[in-house]
Amino acid sequence: MIPRPPSIDDDDLPPEADEPDEAAETTEPTEAESGPALDLNEPAPASRYAAGTEVIKRFQATLPNTPGVYRMFDAEGTVLYVGKAKSLKKRVASYVRGFGHTNRIARMIADTAAMEFVTTATETEALLLEANLIKQLKPRYNVLLRDDKSFPYILLSRDHVSPQLVKHRGARTKEGDYFGPFASVWAVNRTITALQRAFLIRTCSDSYYENRTRPCLLYQIKRCAGPCTGEVSHIEYARLANQARDFLSGKSRKVKEQLAEDMQAAAEALEFETAARYRDRLAALSAVQASQDINPQSVEAADVFALHEEAGQFCIEAFFFRNFQNWGNRAYFPRADRSLSDAEVLGAFLAQFYDDKPPPRLILLSHEIEDRAVLSDALSEKAGGRVEIAVPQRGEKRDLVQHALDNAREALGRRLSESISQQKLLGALGLAFGIEAPVRRVEVYDNSHIMGTNAVGAMIVAGAQGFSKSHYRTFNIRSTELTPGDDFGMMREVLGRRFSRLMKDVPRDQPQDDPEAMPLWPDLVLIDGGKGQVEAARGVLADLGVPDIPVVGIAKGQDRDAGRETFFVEGRDPFRLPPRDPALYFVQRLRDEAHRFAIGTHRAKRKKEFVKNPLDEIPGIGPARKRALLLHFGTAKAVSRASLEDLSHVPGINAATAKLVHDFFRGGD
Repeated sequence: MIPRPPSIDDDDLPPEADEPDEAAETTEPTEAESGPALDLNEPAPASRYAAGTEVIKRFQATLPNTPGVYRMFDAEGTVLYVGKAKSLKKRVASYVRGFGHTNRIARMIADTAAMEFVTTATETEALLLEANLIKQLKPRYNVLLRDDKSFPYILLSRDHVSPQLVKHRGARTKEGDYFGPFASVWAVNRTITALQRAFLIRTCSDSYYENRTRPCLLYQIKRCAGPCTGEVSHIEYARLANQARDFLSGKSRKVKEQLAEDMQAAAEALEFETAARYRDRLAALSAVQASQDINPQSVEAADVFALHEEAGQFCIEAFFFRNFQNWGNRAYFPRADRSLSDAEVLGAFLAQFYDDKPPPRLILLSHEIEDRAVLSDALSEKAGGRVEIAVPQRGEKRDLVQHALDNAREALGRRLSESISQQKLLGALGLAFGIEAPVRRVEVYDNSHIMGTNAVGAMIVAGAQGFSKSHYRTFNIRSTELTPGDDFGMMREVLGRRFSRLMKDVPRDQPQDDPEAMPLWPDLVLIDGGKGQVEAARGVLADLGVPDIPVVGIAKGQDRDAGRETFFVEGRDPFRLPPRDPALYFVQRLRDEAHRFAIGTHRAKRKKEFVKNPLDEIPGIGPARKRALLLHFGTAKAVSRASLEDLSHVPGINAATAKLVHDFFRGGD
């Protein structure tokens, strides 16, 4: 770490952030990473710009000519920008030259009250560190990768005598081979289904496998070889698993040739049923490869990224090709200032995208990026092999990029169209319910239960971009004082917990760093219910000190027909909206989504209760010991009747655990 100059008080600076990895070059100030289509382009006040320049000058005087990463902070300690540099001294000096800055950079300088620096050994380290810090800190003036959900993979395990084929997300803690990424769960499920037909690999859990006494339905419909009950030998099953591994690793031609030879040999031996099975497996393999939209002939593995900009917004379409197959695509809409060039946005996006994902050997881009060589070195170091980044100009690779670019253009067009329509609907909603301020966030609440059992509350959120599922929340009804089926009491509990937590975490008057992000406080609360539920909601908000949030109740008509809803708004008599009013259709969509989400959550909770095992309630009894007890005694009821001596003889159960189980079922301490 570089020491701060003595003219800056340590108490005025934020604490050090963790130091991962990231890099850059540049001696000229690139506006390489910036905020979203934020309006950061208004001219900066001259006095604040001069003050910010002086702050940067004091830091610049002590900086070395080495690679590193710098952070800019405002007066409140909020990170404004994270940047990388080949030479920290030259890069920071570019901010104080006093001319040539865009309005966005000038505003960033004007807001700067402090800076922090981390030196790195190489530009590659600086690049990795920068991307990691951007993802952690989400600075206002950087390009931000907003949709950063993990990708699904296919896992073919190696830690069991009969390997398992499953969908996988998250950390790679299980031993096996991981194949991906796939752009969607749908693509993974489709591929796994086809692989089951082709290779007959099991998809069941290990515990299910170990407890089978006869083959399951998947064996009957020829989607599993049945290793659990010895329908196939371990040697033959291992051969099937190796074929599946070869196919997923790109050796599809070798696998298909082997199956064709086996089919021909079976036919010549007059074993026509066996030959038919090989034929069906070959057809399933062909289905895997033919079901994709585009399957390249000369590109075995590559990620393709194409960027399109329109109306100050950016869309980056990503395609994933593995084993000469298209494994799906996904559109990203990074938050970036409209003054940035396409190449700057794409370069910043890529560094963040691969921060937690393994890169392929080839990455194809629609635009040349400034730090291509440095990023290639960084990804090569991470992957343990050469990673090439290219901007193809001709041939099949160029066709792949053009296809991604066409998809990016269409995706952004749809998003802009939907955004305009959604904003109109939000405006119509505010007009219908007499809300003068712009409606940017709508929260809809609903409860679900059966005679008061497994009661849950649900909240869904909608805004300018449609339903915001990352903001959805569920609430298990905890109160033991409620009468079963008390909808009013449940609504009071849900809203009380929701808004008391919101007041604690986000004060109402706290400004948001990103003015275009979804607001954290709702502009309108919709309640699925009539006058009673609305009064309960208003009472809770008044008790919490936030009575100014509009609350509207939606009561179904006598026949519960859509279109006959009655609305309850404070200060107005109950009313209905005209049958063809767009606001009515919008409210129905919101209400139905809240109802779907609440019912789904309730059903999941009810299903969990159905299969609940008494052993789950014993402290200290995890999955392994639970399995050992059930394998030994057969059922939880038999475990409850077992003597202390019998429990002590179970493999994996020591004396202390046996006494714990014994006392639990007999009311002991």
